[in-house]
Amino acid sequence: MVAMAAVSLVFYGRRAAGGASTARRFQYAEDKLSAIVAYLYQRTGRSIVRIARPPSLCSNTKMDSRARRSLAPETSELLRQIPSVDELLRQPRMAKLAGRIPRELLVEVAREVVSSIRAEITGEKGVSVIPIIPADLEDVIAREVERILSRSLQPIINATGVVLHTNLGRAPLAPAILDELRHTAIHYSNLEYDVEGGARGKRDTHTVELLTRLTGAEDAIVVNNCAAAILVVLTALAKKSEVIVSRGELIEIGDGFRIPEVMSQSGAILREVGTTNRTRIADYVNALSEKTRLLLRVHPSNFQMSGFTEKPSLAELIALSRSTNLPLVEDLGSGCLVDLSEYGINEPTVRQSIEAGVSLVTFSGDKLLGGPQAGIIAGKEELVHHVRRHPLFRALRVDKLTITALEVTLAAYQRGALDEVPTLAMIRVSVQEMEKRSRNFIRDLTPSLSMNELDLEIADGKSLAGGGSTPEQWLPTKVIRIKSRRYSASQMEQRLRRGPGSTPVVARIEDDRLVIDLRTVFADQEAALAEALAAALR
Repeated sequence: MVAMAAVSLVFYGRRAAGGASTARRFQYAEDKLSAIVAYLYQRTGRSIVRIARPPSLCSNTKMDSRARRSLAPETSELLRQIPSVDELLRQPRMAKLAGRIPRELLVEVAREVVSSIRAEITGEKGVSVIPIIPADLEDVIAREVERILSRSLQPIINATGVVLHTNLGRAPLAPAILDELRHTAIHYSNLEYDVEGGARGKRDTHTVELLTRLTGAEDAIVVNNCAAAILVVLTALAKKSEVIVSRGELIEIGDGFRIPEVMSQSGAILREVGTTNRTRIADYVNALSEKTRLLLRVHPSNFQMSGFTEKPSLAELIALSRSTNLPLVEDLGSGCLVDLSEYGINEPTVRQSIEAGVSLVTFSGDKLLGGPQAGIIAGKEELVHHVRRHPLFRALRVDKLTITALEVTLAAYQRGALDEVPTLAMIRVSVQEMEKRSRNFIRDLTPSLSMNELDLEIADGKSLAGGGSTPEQWLPTKVIRIKSRRYSASQMEQRLRRGPGSTPVVARIEDDRLVIDLRTVFADQEAALAEALAAALR
């Protein structure tokens, strides 16, 4: 076997030519090599040396003879020093790795690493040289294989105080759900089977009774999120017909999804009334025509409008719905099932809308309800049945795991065991409890810190319900504020997020201080948080 000489890794900038697909290939190669360079520098501590003369050709893998002649001599030499994929795979470490994974995957990763290095060596812009040895390439290949095989979705310690953090998965589920999910996932179930009658059943039966008891609705069905709930309702009840909605309620519900666009996809015709800040019931009356099929009310759960504003009351819209025999659909979004005003959250409950006379209510399962991602449609039996029979409902329905998680969550409500729902438990924690937790946490943390470089204090703070709900409403809390003489607040935040610990920590920054809000940190995560903080602040 030919011994492999030390390799010099060259890192060039690049200009992507040849269209979008070529650009994507070069971007992938550059990103891949950037990661390789960062890893090798971190592992070896070797310096980066600048070479003034760049080559004149950019290529991804192979070059014709004229292109090779145009390369600088040092570049050609570097290309010759790169080991082939076959040589790499004959090394003992790679052979051992091939015994644990499919050889095809190992070959593919090795080719990607070698190809990206070769592409950068033949790049166009400034050259940086990092000496490496073949073992370093083996390290890169092994790490890339492990990355591919590892889980991308991972736990996070949420120290932001935002209970329903959309980027961090919104509502954490009740621990009791785990056992039920395990039984449902690894065994067969009566998902769509009527055990008593020995015939095909409906998956809605597992949640309908709990939902109707908790909301007062006549019937209820579940789809995969609240946007889907609005989409299927409008499609089933108002396709090619007009839906009247106030201009002030044409909101964006997150990540660029807007109510007008959802309506457009449904085939319903949007009939805007009023102005952005003021809409009256007369505007709805004047917009009525033979084409009208629905009245739509959208609760602005993710923003608040103040000042010179006006909108019809729910009672006025219900009265109009009854007098015209037009269904009133209300999108409540946040899915609040219990009164949380005692804790500073003033959101209308689903039961309040149903009992007031709203025809259909749509709301989320993973916001204030505290369950899995889902969109729930509850209300009049005739209308729910009509939506259930639409073909789009089948495309948007949820699976057995979502139904299981939702059923366990709703059962906790039915028993009055609200603290079994993590979202509600976090919201209901008092300021006094937060202060006690913060003091105990600091007491356990300080022995592992160099306190002459840090300022730690417990201060008044604000937690948020989050998740696109309760705008301008916050929960009074106590937070831990940290100032370091060694690191800025942003550096501390980054070190926590990218630290050596197994679980990344996400915190927030206020007034150039790192802020830790334990309201959203589970008790069994506190030890890991303390360890991560100690490492980040050293």
